[in-house]
Amino acid sequence: MMMLRTIRLDPSDTFVFPLAAEPGEWAVTGSFLFWGRDVAALAGKERAAFRSGFVGVDSLGFSTLVVVQPIRPEERAAAVEALAAHLVDKLGAPSLDAARAAAKEEIAFAASLAEHDEGTLVALHRGEEGGEIREQYRVLQRRERNDSADSLHAHARAFTFHEEVDDVPEERVDLIDMMATRR
Repeated sequence: MMMLRTIRLDPSDTFVFPLAAEPGEWAVTGSFLFWGRDVAALAGKERAAFRSGFVGVDSLGFSTLVVVQPIRPEERAAAVEALAAHLVDKLGAPSLDAARAAAKEEIAFAASLAEHDEGTLVALHRGEEGGEIREQYRVLQRRERNDSADSLHAHARAFTFHEEVDDVPEERVDLIDMMATRR
């Protein structure tokens, strides 16, 4: 079985999000963290997390990208338990049994997004439409190796981008402003 795992290709997650997931955590979409919140009022790092953050189940930190990796049954069970504990401790789930059921659903949904080849990267764009949270996913897959391509440029094409064409508003992030507010 495959599952999503956080990955950090550069340090940007550590200053873009309120809390960055550690590389290698099992991940879920994390939209439940924004249910019942006024999405329009989110700003800065919280808004960045809403727009593009997957959630690591160990830290509840955010990751821009996740990678498809195999997961053993005992790892999946541990991920469910870790997420369930967060749902009780940090989000007020009424019981561990109720939290465990919700965590199983979140893990199952994340696993359904991992139905790709191992090593495939997945990105998320989250928005609000008609009062509901909507998620879109982009898949970045490895290209087939082409030995005839010169080696200098071959590494630059390790992945291909498969983009869904939707009416997604262009988002711009002012990293300088975000770093200034961090201080």
